[in-house]
Amino acid sequence: MVFSSLEFIFRFMPVFFIIYYFTPKKWRNLVLFAGSIIFYAFGELKYTVLVLASVLVNYLLARYIYRRQHRDKKSGKGLLIADVIFNVGLLVIFKYLAFFVTTINALFKTKIYVPELTLPLGISFYTFQIMSYVIDVYRGRAKAERSVTDLGTYIMMFPQLIAGPIVVYENIEFPLKARKVAFSGFEEGLKTFILGLGSKVLLANHFGSIWNSAAMGGYDLMSTPMAWIGAIAYTFQIYFDFNGYSLMAIGLGQMLGFKFPENFNNPYTARSVNEFWKRWHITLTSWFREYIYIPLGGNRKGRIRTVINLFIVWLITGLWHGASWNFVLWGLYYFVLILIERLFLGRYLERSHVLSRIYTLLAVICGWVLFALTDINHVLLYLSRMFTFHSGNDYKENIVTVAILFIAGTLFSTPLLGPWYRRHKNRISGIVILGLIFWASVTLLVDTAYNPFLYFRF
Repeated sequence: MVFSSLEFIFRFMPVFFIIYYFTPKKWRNLVLFAGSIIFYAFGELKYTVLVLASVLVNYLLARYIYRRQHRDKKSGKGLLIADVIFNVGLLVIFKYLAFFVTTINALFKTKIYVPELTLPLGISFYTFQIMSYVIDVYRGRAKAERSVTDLGTYIMMFPQLIAGPIVVYENIEFPLKARKVAFSGFEEGLKTFILGLGSKVLLANHFGSIWNSAAMGGYDLMSTPMAWIGAIAYTFQIYFDFNGYSLMAIGLGQMLGFKFPENFNNPYTARSVNEFWKRWHITLTSWFREYIYIPLGGNRKGRIRTVINLFIVWLITGLWHGASWNFVLWGLYYFVLILIERLFLGRYLERSHVLSRIYTLLAVICGWVLFALTDINHVLLYLSRMFTFHSGNDYKENIVTVAILFIAGTLFSTPLLGPWYRRHKNRISGIVILGLIFWASVTLLVDTAYNPFLYFRF
C-alpha cells in the first residue's frame, strides 16, 4: 500500500486517524504500532514477522548494551558488533546475496546456486534507523527504550517505514512519550500531505511516462533531442516522486503529532555536486556522515585517509541504493566528482552563479542515467546518444505537452513559488488551490493504473 493510492487515502487513512484521535493519550503508541503493522502487512505480509523480529532483537540488545555500558565497556562493544552483524546480515541476505553469488559465478565460472529472494519493503530504511538507535544507545546519546511497544512504534511508524525520511531516535524520543495531538497539527499536516500527493501524481507520474516512452523505440534508434528529453524527464520524475513521498510522510507525521526532518531542499538549484548532496535525501546524507564517515575519521586524519573515507562512504551509498553494478558505479561517479571539487574545482564554482549550476545539473542528469539503467551497455549507449548528435523525429510527438511539463517541473523544483504558498496556504486562495490539487490527483488515480514509486526497490 502506497500513500498515493485510493486504498490508503479513502480506507486506511480515515479509519486509522479516527481511531487514533479518539484513543486516550497513553494508548496512542499502541494504536500507532498496531496500525503500522497492518499497513506493512498490506504490502508485504510474509515479511511482517521479519520486521517484528528485528524490533525485538534490537530492543533486547540495546537494553543489554545500556546495562553493560556502566559495568564493562568492552562487553558493550561486543554486543554492538553483534547487533550490527545481525542487522547488516539481514540486509546482505535479502538484498545483496544474489548479486554477490552472480558476480562470483561470472568471475570464476562457477555454478553456485543463485537464491531468489524478494526484497522486503523498506528494509534499507528501517535497518539504518534501527542501527542508529542502537549505536546512539552505545554512545550514551540515548537511553535504551524500556517499552518494546514504544520502540516498535519508532521503528515501524508507517509514515516513514517504507521510504523514510530516516529519523534518528534522539530527535523523536521526547514526542514519542509526550506529544501534542491537535486539530491545528492535523490541518497543517493534511496540507503538506496534499502537496506531496500532487508532486507524486500530477508531476512525477507524468514525467515517468515521458521517460518510459523515450525508450520505447530502443536506445540505438533514439535521436539526441529525445535522449535529452528522456534524461531530463527522469531527473524530474525521481525528484518529484521521492520528494512527494517525503512530503506525504512529513505531513502524516504532523497529523500524528511528530515533526519529521526535511528531506529535500531544492537540490536542483545547487552550485556544486557537494552542495547537491547536502540538499538531496538530507536524512540519508546525514546518516552516512554521522554513522560512517565521522567514525572512520572523517577529514581529521590527513588527506589520504580522507580520500579513503570518502571512497568507502560513496561505495556504500551506491550499494545501499541497489544490488547492481550500475549503482556501484553511480556511487563511485559521485566520489570522483566530489573529490575533484575538493581538490580544485570547488573554488572556481564558488565564483559563478550560472556556470556552477549548469555544471551541477549536467553532472546530476548524467548520473541519473547511470542510476536508472541497470545494464551498463545501455548506459553507455544512452550517453552516446546524448553527446553525439543523432537526428530524428521521435521527440516531436507531444512536444507541447512535454514543454509545459518541463516548465512546471522547473518552477516547482526551485524555491520561486515557496514564498507565495507560505503567505496564502491559510487563505481562501491557498485552500482552493490545495483542494484542486487533491481533486486532480484523485481523478488521475481513478483514471490511470500508472502509479509507480521509484524508491520502493531500494
